This record gives sequence, C-alpha cells and structure tokens, in this order.
Amino acid sequence: MSKGAYSFLHRYILNNLGLKLVSLGLAVGLWLAVTREPAAEVALEVPIAFRNMPGNLEISSQDIPRAQIRLRGPERVIRRLQPADLYVELWLDGVRPGERTFDLTSHQVHQPHELQVVQIIPSQVHLAFDMRETRQVRVEPRVTGTFAQGYRIGQIQVEPTTVTIVGPAKQVEAIDSATTDPVDITGTIDHVTHLRHAYVSDPLIQVMHSDPVRITITMEKGSGRNGD
Repeated sequence: MSKGAYSFLHRYILNNLGLKLVSLGLAVGLWLAVTREPAAEVALEVPIAFRNMPGNLEISSQDIPRAQIRLRGPERVIRRLQPADLYVELWLDGVRPGERTFDLTSHQVHQPHELQVVQIIPSQVHLAFDMRETRQVRVEPRVTGTFAQGYRIGQIQVEPTTVTIVGPAKQVEAIDSATTDPVDITGTIDHVTHLRHAYVSDPLIQVMHSDPVRITITMEKGSGRNGD
C-alpha cells in the first residue's frame, strides 16, 4: 500500500472508527424501527383553500365544498395530525363568471410528508362565479315584544339608515334591505335606545363595516298593536 493510500485510509476510514460504527448502528436501528412501525389509515374532512381568485369575482355557489381525504402512514404521525396540517389548495387563476369544474388530485393536498394520500372524495368540485357588486340598502329594525297597555309606537329612528352590502351580483341585486337583530320593547312607556347589528340572511352577502345600528323607539299613548 502506498503512503498516500495509507494516509487516506487512516484519515477518512480508521480515524474515530469506533464512533463511526456506533453511529452507523444507531442509524440502522432507527431505520429498522421506522420500517417496522405499524401503519394506519384515517379519513378526514378538510377545507378547500382558494388561491389567486380575481379580485372582481365572488363564488356564487350556495354550498362551499369541502373534501374528505384518506391518508395512510405511520401510526404515530396519524395520531399527531392537527386540523392545520391538512388542506386542499385550489388555484383559480383566470377564472371568469359562470360555472366551472375542477379536478382534485393528491398534488393539491398539503399534508405531513410521512403520509400518503390514498383517496380524495369528491374527485371534482363544481363552482359558480359571479361579478362582485357593492350597493347600499336600507336598514329595517326588527321590533318585538308586547306593548304596555294603552301605548303604541310613536316613532322609530335608525342611525345609520343604510348599510353597504357586497357579494355576487345576482344575489346583491335581489336584496332590498338589511334587518337588525330584534329589539324587545316589552313594557316600554317612554323611549328606549338599543344598539343592534344589521344582517342579510343570504350567507353569500356580507355587510361591510358592520358597526352596530343605533335604534331609538319612542312610545306614545293611544291604541296600538303588539310588536312582532
């Protein structure tokens, strides 16, 4: 053996040979432990994260889909799964108003790398899109309760009188007003002021800047009817 070869052997192979053998043994033992670890499967319902949707569009589908993902992998990893660890990502670049069907594949699933995607249910999702529209609608206070005997509502003041709503154009155009949470005037004989939020029952419509609405109700003597 040449001097150079011996020097190479001593420096890179024989130097700290015992420590290297121990490290190799630990690595092999760990690999064997992992490969012998029992596998498990789990099915979880997860959200679909929509990415890069054009800013002037809204999803107009009444039901926003979710996906059921079947996963297989080490039992220890399955047991540690958290909701934030798993979701499906759907890119919406270039989407236009109308209906469109998207495939769901394992490449769109974000999951811990030790786990394998076995199945996605459904394998496709169908979505409808519409232009985003903003408009102002009047606020309709909802008054409930039983009037005090001999009293009726004299005046209702609402501030602000309108709110701004935003959502898919077709749904927004069908909305005439926003309703407040109920104001109970049972037994009121003078005037009362309440703060209530305004809302629209359509889940696709959002009330922007939804600060509470100030509702002042003044009662007066006279025959009247009970509140709704």
